[in-house]
Amino acid sequence: MLYSLFDWLQSIDVPGARLMSYLTVRSGLAFVLSMVIAIFIGRRIIDRLQLMQVGEIVRNLGLEGQMKKTGTPTMGGVIIIISIVVPCLLVANLCNAYMLLLLAATVWLGAIGFLDDYYKMKRRNKDGIKGKYKILGQVGIALVVAATVYFNPGMGVVQNHEVIDEETQTTIVEYHEDNMTHTPETTIPFVKNNNFNYAWLTSWMGDYATAGGWIVFFIVVVFLVTATSNGCNLTDGLDGLATGCSAIAGVALLIMAYLGSNVIYSAYLNIMYIPGSEEMVVYMAAFVGALVGFLWYNTSPAQVFMGDTGSLMLGGVLAICAILTRKELLLPIICAIFYVEDLSVMLQVAYFKRTGGKRIFKMTPLHHHYQKPGNAGIDALIQRPLQPIPEAKLVTRFWIIGIILAVAAFVTLKIR
Repeated sequence: MLYSLFDWLQSIDVPGARLMSYLTVRSGLAFVLSMVIAIFIGRRIIDRLQLMQVGEIVRNLGLEGQMKKTGTPTMGGVIIIISIVVPCLLVANLCNAYMLLLLAATVWLGAIGFLDDYYKMKRRNKDGIKGKYKILGQVGIALVVAATVYFNPGMGVVQNHEVIDEETQTTIVEYHEDNMTHTPETTIPFVKNNNFNYAWLTSWMGDYATAGGWIVFFIVVVFLVTATSNGCNLTDGLDGLATGCSAIAGVALLIMAYLGSNVIYSAYLNIMYIPGSEEMVVYMAAFVGALVGFLWYNTSPAQVFMGDTGSLMLGGVLAICAILTRKELLLPIICAIFYVEDLSVMLQVAYFKRTGGKRIFKMTPLHHHYQKPGNAGIDALIQRPLQPIPEAKLVTRFWIIGIILAVAAFVTLKIR
């Protein structure tokens, strides 16, 4: 809205109207607006949820301080969604395909989580909508994202080419914007030429290799969106844990989006240049700002929980942003915490069924393992730590690990 207004003012030479054309200005505004909105409306939404008796239903799992959380307002993900969408509507270019896709994903995944939370409250238990319906919704938005990238020729990439400067005899990177390609390519870490075309995996298909590459791309998108969304959902078990980890991953992807949309920084890192993707910087700025504002109420002791309304959306959006910036193969590093939480549950369930009741961890998802004492009488392979770690300390340590992982993801772009 404001972007279009200032664009019109600039066309009639109004002084100062050009300010909104700067990406840094709009991103800064998006961050500040989202944070202020989250803090401002957060209190009112929390009070409203309390009046409606929308409180968390807690099962007694024998964890320290767990039962004190009973009745804490949930569905706070509404705060995050509003705080993301409103600033984007104000300062973003709403004609940009990347921005529209991210906004659609935010609302779509938020609606799935909202329905899940609603049925939990209605039935007064932890059973929301059936898991298959949640998966179906996640797969649906993943297919929409993949199909948009496939059918929209404007969502291509400009290849980075290394050439030798004849004067200095040094290697430089050049881009030829007229040669924008629309292929299933991504960035792969730890290799010299870090552009990877999924068609390489289907080269055996001959003339149909590119079509096969797109099919692989679709499969990768579906897997990453569902895995990251559910991983964030599992991580949302301690005050501020999913919020902080998502914010850290969001900052990493914000920087990735900025680097990939800037031809100078793309050349420095020798990565693909993605024209038009700069609007993702504005979105991710709002995303991080909303989480910082939500953390005002979600930090220990939490005054509100995001519920599935927030967690399913956050993980899915992080995956989609990575996919659109062609950095999806860095997600296992940036969002490793989410995937480890996913894996811990799958391993625990499989081992439990195979051994007839034995466990690998004292409790899953993994963050609960550290809350259980080692002498709790649980038949688990891993008993350490013997003493439970306090919740606030555990959350902070997970944040630190998240920061290390984010830095490591950037390091991989230069290690070849």
